[in-house]
This record gives sequence, structure tokens and C-alpha cells, in this order.
Amino acid sequence: MTEQASATEKMVKWTIDPAHSEIQFKLRHMMIANVTGQFTKFEADIEVPGDDLSQAKVDFRADVDSISTGNGQRDTHLKSQDFFTGEKHPHIRFVKTGAKPVDNDGSWTMTGDLTMNGQTHPVELSVEWGGVMKDPYGNTKAGVSVHGKINRKQWGINWNAALEAGGVMVSDEVRIACEVEMVKQG
Repeated sequence: MTEQASATEKMVKWTIDPAHSEIQFKLRHMMIANVTGQFTKFEADIEVPGDDLSQAKVDFRADVDSISTGNGQRDTHLKSQDFFTGEKHPHIRFVKTGAKPVDNDGSWTMTGDLTMNGQTHPVELSVEWGGVMKDPYGNTKAGVSVHGKINRKQWGINWNAALEAGGVMVSDEVRIACEVEMVKQG
């Protein structure tokens, strides 16, 4: 058996538990308040060599059509060519490229390639380790909080409107805030 085959056999698969996970973003509206949105349909391929989730291979996808901000008209606008161009680019994708520990509690910085609106750029996200626990049904679950900031214009998401009193309708900075619970497979 080759070393590569041996390593492949030791990979443990995890899936996201959508009932206990949130994929959210926040941005400033009219420079005075935050608007929160989320994606309600998402999935990921997660493979871990052993038990160290910071070393996982991660390929995450969110369905643009599932965007929800609590306002149907705004959601339709976000799916349009002014923002995500959802018809042409139906998914947002994050593929992990690396990780490095940041402190002794198991938290780490995760790097990866984020694809939105047909463009891919590297991002850095902070991951706070929540721990591992068995649920009452015998399933092994793990939790993480993921946070970061991106500039939406880097992905060609440029729509905005000038305000009469100065400033703009939508901030360029988007804050990512995800609470993810995963279930160990097998």
C-alpha cells in the first residue's frame, strides 16, 4: 500500500448540519445601520486527516437563490446582475487552501479561495473552535464560528446609490459571520 493510499483511507468525512448552522453576512445600509442576510441552502465537502478539523479539506457552496434578508424585493435585487448575478453564477464557493493556529484554545486562521459573481480571490477567515460532542443519538458533532471581512467590489459587486446627504446606500465592506455545526460520517 502506498503512503498516499494509506493517507486517503484515514480521511474522515464530515457534513454540515443545516438545522444547526447559519451562514450570514452583514453590511452597512445608508451608513447608519446594519443589514443582515443569510443563505438558507448550503453544503460542504469536508474531509479530515484524523481528528484535527483545522487540517480539513473544505469545499463549501452556498446557493445564491437561497439568499434571505427578510425583504423579498431586496433579495430579488441581490440575486440580479447588480449584485450576485445568480442566474449566471448560482453558487458562492469557498475552497480552503491553508490554516495556521492562532492561540492555545484550538482557534485558527483559515485561508481559501472565495468565488462569487464569477470571480475568485483569496480570503482569510478567523475560526473559533467550539469543540466536539456526542449528541443523544450517538452522532459525533463539532462546532466552529467563522468570521471575516471582504470588500464586495473585489468580486465585481459594485452597485450602489449616492445619498442626498452624502455617502452611499451600501457599504463596500461585508462582514461574514457563520455558525457551523458538523456531523462526523461513518
